[in-house]
Amino acid sequence: MQFRQLRYFVKIVEAGSFSRAATTVHVAQPALSQQIAELEQRMGVTLLYRSARGVKPTAAGETLYREASLILRQLEHLPATLRSSSDDATGSINLGIASALLPKVVKGIVDECRAALPRVTLRMSDSDSLALENKITSTSLDLAIIYEDEPLAPVRRTRLFRQRLHLFSHEPRLGRSTISASEVAAMPLVLPGPTSARRKLIDRTFADAKLRLNVALEADSLATEMWAVRNDIGCTILPVGDVSNFRPGDFAQPILIEPAMYLTCSIISSSDLPLTPAGEATRACLLSFFERRVRQPDMPGLDWIGPNAAFNKSRGKDAKQTPLHQIAA
Repeated sequence: MQFRQLRYFVKIVEAGSFSRAATTVHVAQPALSQQIAELEQRMGVTLLYRSARGVKPTAAGETLYREASLILRQLEHLPATLRSSSDDATGSINLGIASALLPKVVKGIVDECRAALPRVTLRMSDSDSLALENKITSTSLDLAIIYEDEPLAPVRRTRLFRQRLHLFSHEPRLGRSTISASEVAAMPLVLPGPTSARRKLIDRTFADAKLRLNVALEADSLATEMWAVRNDIGCTILPVGDVSNFRPGDFAQPILIEPAMYLTCSIISSSDLPLTPAGEATRACLLSFFERRVRQPDMPGLDWIGPNAAFNKSRGKDAKQTPLHQIAA
Protein backbone atom coordinates (compact mmCIF):
# COMPACT_ATOMS: atom_id res chain seq x y z
CA MET A 1 0.00 0.00 0.00
CA GLN A 2 1.29 3.45 -0.92
CA PHE A 3 0.42 6.78 0.63
CA ARG A 4 -0.62 8.16 -2.73
CA GLN A 5 -3.25 5.43 -2.99
CA LEU A 6 -4.70 6.55 0.33
CA ARG A 7 -4.67 10.15 -0.88
CA TYR A 8 -6.41 9.19 -4.12
CA PHE A 9 -9.02 7.17 -2.23
CA VAL A 10 -9.79 10.06 0.15
CA LYS A 11 -10.14 12.49 -2.76
CA ILE A 12 -12.49 10.12 -4.62
CA VAL A 13 -14.75 9.75 -1.57
CA GLU A 14 -14.83 13.53 -1.04
CA ALA A 15 -15.46 14.24 -4.73
CA GLY A 16 -18.06 11.51 -5.15
CA SER A 17 -16.74 10.43 -8.53
CA PHE A 18 -13.56 9.29 -10.23
CA SER A 19 -13.72 12.01 -12.88
CA ARG A 20 -13.94 14.89 -10.41
CA ALA A 21 -11.21 13.39 -8.25
CA ALA A 22 -8.98 12.92 -11.31
CA THR A 23 -9.24 16.64 -11.99
CA THR A 24 -8.39 17.46 -8.37
CA VAL A 25 -5.28 15.26 -8.13
CA HIS A 26 -4.21 15.83 -11.77
CA VAL A 27 -4.14 12.12 -12.63
CA ALA A 28 -5.84 10.50 -15.62
CA GLN A 29 -9.03 8.69 -14.67
CA PRO A 30 -7.88 5.23 -15.91
CA ALA A 31 -4.71 5.50 -13.83
CA LEU A 32 -6.75 6.56 -10.82
CA SER A 33 -9.09 3.60 -11.25
CA GLN A 34 -6.10 1.27 -11.45
CA GLN A 35 -4.65 2.63 -8.22
CA ILE A 36 -7.92 2.06 -6.37
CA ALA A 37 -8.23 -1.46 -7.81
CA GLU A 38 -4.75 -2.22 -6.47
CA LEU A 39 -5.71 -0.77 -3.09
CA GLU A 40 -8.86 -2.90 -2.92
CA GLN A 41 -6.86 -5.99 -3.88
CA ARG A 42 -4.28 -5.32 -1.18
CA MET A 43 -6.96 -4.66 1.45
CA GLY A 44 -8.96 -7.69 0.37
CA VAL A 45 -12.30 -5.86 0.47
CA THR A 46 -14.46 -3.70 -1.79
CA LEU A 47 -14.02 -0.07 -0.80
CA LEU A 48 -16.34 1.76 -3.19
CA TYR A 49 -19.83 1.26 -4.60
CA ARG A 50 -19.75 2.32 -8.24
CA SER A 51 -22.82 3.48 -10.16
CA ALA A 52 -23.78 5.79 -13.02
CA ARG A 53 -24.36 8.55 -10.47
CA GLY A 54 -20.88 8.30 -8.96
CA VAL A 55 -19.25 6.40 -6.11
CA LYS A 56 -19.92 5.93 -2.43
CA PRO A 57 -17.77 4.17 0.18
CA THR A 58 -18.77 0.76 1.47
CA ALA A 59 -18.74 0.13 5.23
CA ALA A 60 -15.10 -0.86 4.93
CA GLY A 61 -14.49 2.17 2.73
CA GLU A 62 -15.95 4.51 5.34
CA THR A 63 -13.59 3.06 7.95
CA LEU A 64 -10.63 3.43 5.63
CA TYR A 65 -11.68 7.00 4.78
CA ARG A 66 -11.63 8.01 8.46
CA GLU A 67 -8.32 6.34 9.20
CA ALA A 68 -6.65 7.46 5.96
CA SER A 69 -7.75 11.05 6.56
CA LEU A 70 -6.04 10.98 9.97
CA ILE A 71 -2.86 9.52 8.50
CA LEU A 72 -2.74 12.05 5.68
CA ARG A 73 -3.37 14.98 8.02
CA GLN A 74 -0.51 13.80 10.23
CA LEU A 75 1.75 13.63 7.21
CA GLU A 76 0.63 17.07 6.09
CA HIS A 77 1.46 18.57 9.48
CA LEU A 78 4.73 16.70 10.00
CA PRO A 79 7.05 19.34 8.46
CA ALA A 80 5.44 22.13 10.47
CA THR A 81 5.59 20.03 13.63
CA LEU A 82 9.31 19.47 13.17
CA ARG A 83 9.92 23.17 12.52
CA SER A 84 7.63 24.50 15.20
CA SER A 85 8.00 25.09 18.89
CA SER A 86 5.64 26.72 21.36
CA ASP A 87 7.57 29.96 20.97
CA ASP A 88 7.73 29.90 17.17
CA ALA A 89 4.56 28.36 15.74
CA THR A 90 4.69 27.76 12.00
CA GLY A 91 2.24 26.25 9.53
CA SER A 92 -1.29 26.47 8.16
CA ILE A 93 -4.46 26.07 10.22
CA ASN A 94 -7.91 25.31 8.80
CA LEU A 95 -10.43 27.20 10.92
CA GLY A 96 -14.21 26.99 10.62
CA ILE A 97 -16.63 29.52 12.12
CA ALA A 98 -20.40 29.29 12.51
CA SER A 99 -22.01 31.53 9.88
CA ALA A 100 -24.12 33.45 12.40
CA LEU A 101 -20.99 34.46 14.32
CA LEU A 102 -18.63 35.12 11.43
CA PRO A 103 -19.44 38.80 10.61
CA LYS A 104 -18.83 39.85 14.22
CA VAL A 105 -15.45 38.22 14.70
CA VAL A 106 -13.69 37.52 11.41
CA LYS A 107 -11.63 40.72 11.24
CA GLY A 108 -10.69 40.56 14.90
CA ILE A 109 -9.57 36.95 14.62
CA VAL A 110 -7.45 37.65 11.55
CA ASP A 111 -5.84 40.74 13.15
CA GLU A 112 -5.21 38.94 16.44
CA CYS A 113 -3.65 35.86 14.87
CA ARG A 114 -1.51 37.85 12.44
CA ALA A 115 -0.11 39.92 15.29
CA ALA A 116 0.49 37.03 17.70
CA LEU A 117 1.36 34.29 15.19
CA PRO A 118 2.98 35.90 12.13
CA ARG A 119 4.23 32.55 10.77
CA VAL A 120 0.85 30.82 10.95
CA THR A 121 -1.44 31.03 7.93
CA LEU A 122 -5.19 30.85 8.61
CA ARG A 123 -7.49 29.16 6.10
CA MET A 124 -10.96 30.22 7.16
CA SER A 125 -14.39 28.96 6.15
CA ASP A 126 -17.92 29.30 7.49
CA SER A 127 -20.90 26.96 7.58
CA ASP A 128 -23.60 25.78 9.92
CA SER A 129 -22.39 24.28 13.19
CA LEU A 130 -23.32 20.68 12.34
CA ALA A 131 -21.32 20.78 9.10
CA LEU A 132 -18.32 22.24 10.92
CA GLU A 133 -18.57 19.58 13.62
CA ASN A 134 -18.57 16.88 10.93
CA LYS A 135 -15.51 18.44 9.31
CA ILE A 136 -13.70 18.34 12.65
CA THR A 137 -14.49 14.65 13.16
CA SER A 138 -13.36 13.90 9.60
CA THR A 139 -10.22 16.03 10.27
CA SER A 140 -10.75 18.32 7.28
CA LEU A 141 -10.68 21.22 9.77
CA ASP A 142 -8.18 21.77 12.58
CA LEU A 143 -10.35 24.05 14.71
CA ALA A 144 -13.95 25.23 14.61
CA ILE A 145 -16.03 27.73 16.56
CA ILE A 146 -19.59 26.46 16.71
CA TYR A 147 -22.93 26.93 18.44
CA GLU A 148 -24.24 23.88 20.32
CA ASP A 149 -27.39 22.97 22.15
CA GLU A 150 -26.39 19.66 23.74
CA PRO A 151 -22.73 18.66 23.19
CA LEU A 152 -22.83 15.18 21.67
CA ALA A 153 -19.98 14.73 19.20
CA PRO A 154 -16.78 13.13 20.59
CA VAL A 155 -14.50 16.12 20.06
CA ARG A 156 -12.11 18.12 22.19
CA ARG A 157 -14.28 20.98 23.39
CA THR A 158 -13.80 24.21 25.33
CA ARG A 159 -16.92 26.22 26.06
CA LEU A 160 -16.59 29.96 25.41
CA PHE A 161 -19.92 31.70 26.10
CA ARG A 162 -23.67 31.30 26.25
CA GLN A 163 -25.57 33.34 23.67
CA ARG A 164 -29.18 34.27 24.27
CA LEU A 165 -31.49 33.96 21.27
CA HIS A 166 -33.32 36.95 19.78
CA LEU A 167 -36.22 37.42 17.41
CA PHE A 168 -35.12 38.92 14.09
CA SER A 169 -37.67 40.66 11.88
CA HIS A 170 -37.78 43.15 9.04
CA GLU A 171 -40.48 45.40 10.51
CA PRO A 172 -39.71 47.11 13.85
CA ARG A 173 -41.80 46.41 16.92
CA LEU A 174 -41.59 49.77 18.62
CA GLY A 175 -41.19 49.94 22.38
CA ARG A 176 -40.49 46.25 22.80
CA SER A 177 -37.38 44.88 24.49
CA THR A 178 -38.79 41.37 24.98
CA ILE A 179 -41.41 39.17 23.36
CA SER A 180 -43.13 36.06 24.70
CA ALA A 181 -42.77 32.60 23.19
CA SER A 182 -46.53 32.48 22.62
CA GLU A 183 -46.35 35.67 20.52
CA VAL A 184 -43.43 34.28 18.53
CA ALA A 185 -45.31 31.01 17.90
CA ALA A 186 -48.11 32.96 16.23
CA MET A 187 -45.74 34.56 13.72
CA PRO A 188 -44.60 33.04 10.41
CA LEU A 189 -41.05 31.87 11.00
CA VAL A 190 -38.05 31.17 8.79
CA LEU A 191 -35.87 28.57 10.50
CA PRO A 192 -32.99 26.21 9.72
CA GLY A 193 -33.66 22.53 9.10
CA PRO A 194 -34.39 20.04 11.88
CA THR A 195 -30.79 18.82 12.22
CA SER A 196 -29.51 22.27 13.22
CA ALA A 197 -28.57 22.73 16.90
CA ARG A 198 -30.44 26.04 16.87
CA ARG A 199 -33.57 24.40 15.44
CA LYS A 200 -33.41 21.57 17.99
CA LEU A 201 -33.27 24.09 20.84
CA ILE A 202 -36.16 26.11 19.38
CA ASP A 203 -38.32 23.03 18.79
CA ARG A 204 -37.70 21.70 22.30
CA THR A 205 -38.36 25.02 24.01
CA PHE A 206 -41.66 25.60 22.21
CA ALA A 207 -42.74 21.98 22.65
CA ASP A 208 -42.08 22.22 26.40
CA ALA A 209 -44.34 25.29 26.45
CA LYS A 210 -46.96 23.32 24.47
CA LEU A 211 -46.70 25.80 21.61
CA ARG A 212 -46.77 24.91 17.93
CA LEU A 213 -44.44 26.77 15.60
CA ASN A 214 -45.74 28.42 12.43
CA VAL A 215 -42.86 27.56 10.08
CA ALA A 216 -43.23 29.41 6.79
CA LEU A 217 -39.88 28.31 5.36
CA GLU A 218 -36.96 26.04 6.26
CA ALA A 219 -33.70 27.50 4.97
CA ASP A 220 -30.59 25.49 4.21
CA SER A 221 -28.20 28.39 4.82
CA LEU A 222 -28.03 31.53 6.92
CA ALA A 223 -27.89 33.65 3.77
CA THR A 224 -31.22 32.22 2.59
CA GLU A 225 -32.69 32.65 6.05
CA MET A 226 -31.76 36.33 6.24
CA TRP A 227 -32.92 36.97 2.67
CA ALA A 228 -36.33 35.55 3.57
CA VAL A 229 -36.61 37.72 6.68
CA ARG A 230 -35.51 40.82 4.76
CA ASN A 231 -38.26 40.12 2.22
CA ASP A 232 -40.97 39.71 4.90
CA ILE A 233 -41.50 35.98 4.41
CA GLY A 234 -41.22 35.60 8.17
CA CYS A 235 -39.16 36.25 11.28
CA THR A 236 -36.29 34.15 12.55
CA ILE A 237 -34.64 33.30 15.86
CA LEU A 238 -30.90 33.88 16.07
CA PRO A 239 -28.09 34.05 18.65
CA VAL A 240 -27.30 37.60 17.50
CA GLY A 241 -28.41 40.73 19.32
CA ASP A 242 -26.94 43.43 17.11
CA VAL A 243 -27.67 44.47 13.52
CA SER A 244 -24.78 46.86 12.90
CA ASN A 245 -23.17 44.42 10.45
CA PHE A 246 -26.22 44.52 8.18
CA ARG A 247 -27.30 47.23 5.75
CA PRO A 248 -29.33 49.97 7.52
CA GLY A 249 -33.03 49.29 7.21
CA ASP A 250 -32.69 45.59 6.43
CA PHE A 251 -33.72 44.47 9.90
CA ALA A 252 -35.38 45.87 13.00
CA GLN A 253 -33.54 45.82 16.30
CA PRO A 254 -33.58 42.21 17.59
CA ILE A 255 -35.85 41.43 20.56
CA LEU A 256 -35.12 39.07 23.44
CA ILE A 257 -37.46 36.07 23.70
CA GLU A 258 -39.02 35.01 27.00
CA PRO A 259 -38.45 32.45 28.38
CA ALA A 260 -34.76 32.78 27.60
CA MET A 261 -33.15 30.35 25.17
CA TYR A 262 -29.37 29.94 25.05
CA LEU A 263 -26.93 28.29 22.68
CA THR A 264 -23.40 27.54 23.83
CA CYS A 265 -20.49 28.68 21.68
CA SER A 266 -17.51 26.31 21.86
CA ILE A 267 -14.15 25.93 20.20
CA ILE A 268 -13.61 22.34 19.10
CA SER A 269 -10.91 20.17 17.59
CA SER A 270 -10.46 16.48 16.86
CA SER A 271 -10.29 14.11 19.82
CA ASP A 272 -8.34 11.63 17.66
CA LEU A 273 -5.68 13.82 16.10
CA PRO A 274 -3.66 16.13 18.39
CA LEU A 275 -3.22 19.71 17.30
CA THR A 276 0.16 20.77 15.97
CA PRO A 277 2.07 23.44 17.88
CA ALA A 278 0.64 25.96 15.41
CA GLY A 279 -2.85 24.63 16.13
CA GLU A 280 -2.39 24.86 19.89
CA ALA A 281 -1.02 28.38 19.57
CA THR A 282 -3.99 29.39 17.38
CA ARG A 283 -6.41 27.84 19.86
CA ALA A 284 -4.84 29.82 22.73
CA CYS A 285 -5.01 32.99 20.63
CA LEU A 286 -8.71 32.42 19.90
CA LEU A 287 -9.51 31.84 23.58
CA SER A 288 -7.82 35.11 24.51
CA PHE A 289 -9.58 36.98 21.71
CA PHE A 290 -13.06 35.75 22.58
CA GLU A 291 -12.64 36.39 26.29
CA ARG A 292 -12.15 40.08 25.48
CA ARG A 293 -14.52 40.28 22.51
CA VAL A 294 -17.67 39.06 24.25
CA ARG A 295 -17.46 41.92 26.75
CA GLN A 296 -17.87 44.59 24.09
CA PRO A 297 -21.24 46.36 23.79
CA ASP A 298 -22.00 45.18 20.24
CA MET A 299 -22.20 41.58 21.53
CA PRO A 300 -25.33 41.71 23.75
CA GLY A 301 -26.96 38.67 25.31
CA LEU A 302 -23.70 36.87 26.19
CA ASP A 303 -22.41 35.15 29.33
CA TRP A 304 -18.74 34.17 29.32
CA ILE A 305 -18.43 30.59 30.61
CA GLY A 306 -14.94 29.85 29.33
CA PRO A 307 -11.60 29.83 31.17
CA ASN A 308 -11.42 32.34 34.06
CA ALA A 309 -15.22 32.66 34.09
CA ALA A 310 -15.48 32.38 37.90
CA PHE A 311 -12.73 34.96 38.44
CA ASN A 312 -14.21 37.44 35.98
CA LYS A 313 -17.72 37.03 37.40
CA SER A 314 -16.41 37.80 40.90
CA ARG A 315 -14.47 40.80 39.63
CA GLY A 316 -17.52 42.06 37.73
CA LYS A 317 -19.68 41.78 40.86
CA ASP A 318 -17.21 43.78 42.92
CA ALA A 319 -17.10 46.46 40.24
CA LYS A 320 -20.93 46.48 40.03
CA GLN A 321 -20.83 46.10 36.27
CA THR A 322 -24.00 45.32 34.35
CA PRO A 323 -23.88 41.80 32.82
CA LEU A 324 -23.99 41.90 29.05
CA HIS A 325 -27.04 39.67 28.93
CA GLN A 326 -28.98 42.49 30.59
CA ILE A 327 -28.22 44.91 27.78
CA ALA A 328 -31.52 44.66 25.91
CA ALA A 329 -31.61 44.78 22.15
